[in-house]
Amino acid sequence: MSQWERLKQLDSVCLQKVDELYSRDDFPMDVRDYLAQWIEDQDWEGASRDSSRAVVLFQILLENLDNQYSRFTQERCFLMQRNFKRFKQNFQRFQEDPCTLAEIISWFLRSEKRILEDAELAQEVQMLQVQPNPMETESQRYVEKNVREFKNKVQVMEHSLRCLEEQQDEFDFKYQTHRMDGTTDGAERNEQLKVLQGMLNRLNNSRMIFLSELSAMLDSAESLLAKLTEDLDQWKRRQQISCIGAPEDTNLDPLEKWFTQVGDGMFQLRKFLLKLEELLDKLSYDEDPIKDQKPILQERVDTLLTTLIKSAFIVETQPSMPQGRGPLVLRTNVQFSVKARLLFKVPELNHAMKVNVSIGNDAPNVKGYRRFNVLGTSSKALNMSESMNGGMVADFRHLTLKEKKVGAGGKGINDLSLSVTEELHTIHFETQFEMHGLSVSLETTSLPVVVISNSSQQQSAWASVLWFNMLCPDPNNLLFFASSPVASWSQLGQMLSWQFIACAERGLNEDQLETLAQKLFGKQQSYDNCKISWTRFSKENISGQSFTHWVWLDGILNLVKVYLSQLWNDGSILGFVSKGKEKVLLKKKQGGTFLLRFSESCKDGGITFSWVEYTNDGEPNVRSVQPFTSVDLKQIPLAEILRNFQIMEAENAPVYPLQFLYPNTPKDQAFGKYYNEMTGEQSPYFKYIKTKLVFVSKENGCTSVAGEPVPDLCTQPNDRCSEEDIMLRGPESSPMLSNCTSNPESPNEFLENSLNGHLEFPDLLNLPPDNYDGLKNSANGVSESFLNIISESFSPVSDLTTFQEFLNDPHLLEGIGTFSEFSEGMPLTP
Repeated sequence: MSQWERLKQLDSVCLQKVDELYSRDDFPMDVRDYLAQWIEDQDWEGASRDSSRAVVLFQILLENLDNQYSRFTQERCFLMQRNFKRFKQNFQRFQEDPCTLAEIISWFLRSEKRILEDAELAQEVQMLQVQPNPMETESQRYVEKNVREFKNKVQVMEHSLRCLEEQQDEFDFKYQTHRMDGTTDGAERNEQLKVLQGMLNRLNNSRMIFLSELSAMLDSAESLLAKLTEDLDQWKRRQQISCIGAPEDTNLDPLEKWFTQVGDGMFQLRKFLLKLEELLDKLSYDEDPIKDQKPILQERVDTLLTTLIKSAFIVETQPSMPQGRGPLVLRTNVQFSVKARLLFKVPELNHAMKVNVSIGNDAPNVKGYRRFNVLGTSSKALNMSESMNGGMVADFRHLTLKEKKVGAGGKGINDLSLSVTEELHTIHFETQFEMHGLSVSLETTSLPVVVISNSSQQQSAWASVLWFNMLCPDPNNLLFFASSPVASWSQLGQMLSWQFIACAERGLNEDQLETLAQKLFGKQQSYDNCKISWTRFSKENISGQSFTHWVWLDGILNLVKVYLSQLWNDGSILGFVSKGKEKVLLKKKQGGTFLLRFSESCKDGGITFSWVEYTNDGEPNVRSVQPFTSVDLKQIPLAEILRNFQIMEAENAPVYPLQFLYPNTPKDQAFGKYYNEMTGEQSPYFKYIKTKLVFVSKENGCTSVAGEPVPDLCTQPNDRCSEEDIMLRGPESSPMLSNCTSNPESPNEFLENSLNGHLEFPDLLNLPPDNYDGLKNSANGVSESFLNIISESFSPVSDLTTFQEFLNDPHLLEGIGTFSEFSEGMPLTP
């Protein structure tokens, strides 16, 4: 790109400086603009010190002004015609001193360069302040160094070519002078011919040297292009796994910078070859090296440029729906977006290259394989206005897919059994690159997408996307699921860790990965050689359950993403811990220590907590609650559940069993930053806390786990009730206390182990006072402890208002279980 073109792309502040620079009459801006490339190609600084060279450049400048004047005359551009006539008249004053004009033009070019350098420096400083660049790798430093050397060598060759042209002009001038010389002196003529032969030999030698340098430059360009292609392939793989959550750097700016610099350099080499052809037309001789080598060099440079430009056309942003599960899952009749980009940045082609998008150009010829049409604006121009960093992109934002109707079963010669979510399709992009006589057809494709027609297919479709991009670096393998390879545990474990990073910016640690590996493969000394198939991962149910491993994991991921992201990110959730291991961890800790783990029996994701308490003889008891699901967490955050969770022990004494988050962090220190500022009845979660987080429990009601064998995870496939658990189950499937023994409870036990509810006694309040004495007999087994509480408060009851106040006492209502039948004919409404 010329210096003048780069100047015109600067911001308004810098353009103001350019305007001020050309406010002088010494060198008009219009002349600078229309003759930009020619002006920059000349050595004005050298001409300012060489009068003969300055005269030649002065004459050529006047000729160019005449050419522009003639062009404006033909185009009937009266204003520019008038201006250029005046410009030529003003330049005539340098007729006797062309060196001064050369010095003036050289000064303007140096001033422009300073403005450019200041602008680029300011932009680099701003980039550093806004977004620090990641640490350069050794590979990046290598490429940067070689690209910089390549650019410098191109500039040196440009100077060499000018010298070669001047050398040829000098020989041509001397030769023409010799031809017109009418001298008849043979000795003088021979001396002149000898001088001319020496000049021609030196010219021939210069031509050979220049061609050799040009060939070496093409070798360097070829080596650089191979390295850039390798780096681009690595970027494509990083982009592929970043689509499934990998925290990879997918910044394209360095690659765009290198592709553009190398591409500009090779176009400059191509321009050198055109200049050599001009020199060849002016002067040629036997065994001229230009005549022999130029065609070979021309073919090489065109081949390299074609390869570079084709490689530079890529998909920057893979297809995705705004509200989709992740990229590469598309739904028919739902809009999606995708972005293509040309890494060879050519401002001259801004808005000039039209990109067309389509789908299914390489769809497998398989019976039943669906075909689609792309609807919406399927053609856009590559432009620099839709990219934040000025890249040449075509941003398609409102495309949709519609399935083609191709008859029953579709057309195809092969018959494979693939589900809808195992079909893979690619989005195609095509455009045409044309510049300086080089025309290249460009095309690229997206990573394979899964196309669904119903939101219920998203979970299965996302599993396909994960499996493919985890195992297959070849985006053209659309029949991947016809014979899907197995995944090693290291691959699967890494991919699952990426999912948690994508959900909550924190992956799985070694202990969590080991627990998952044990669940999948059983207890092993090492899981390095363990492998899992696609069928087992996504289609076969877990033993003893009605759902697959993927459905279980996906339910947990959704729960973390929507409700638990902060707690997962700060490490509060231990997550994947077997029931056996949690007992080992907790029974070594102080009473009230608890941990949070994911349920193994909840299809849609559940989280539970267990804590340890000690009996009077010092034996540890580990107690647990029924898992909380999205139904519960939608009503109250987990931090508030942990904050308010309490047990009503003997004599209605409230106990808050959760004191220390494992291993030894005080609960309020761990979760205080997530608490709601309002407490008690002002809390927005008061109703939930009042009815579902306070329950009655027998004192020392949990069986001791001391001395029991630690169950292996593989023998504990779910979270079913055990004697060590307090299972909480409510009327709305929320965590509530329920019976965990195999024998039916007596009414007293039921009362003492039930959840506290708000009790109302409509029938009791209508009884006459003399009937209260018979209340015990008619209650038919109601807990004497409860009736004793009543009798201690009033005996006999003669004042119904006092009884009403007693029933409304909040201290009474806390810790009393929910009843369904209090006695025959006398229901107690919860």
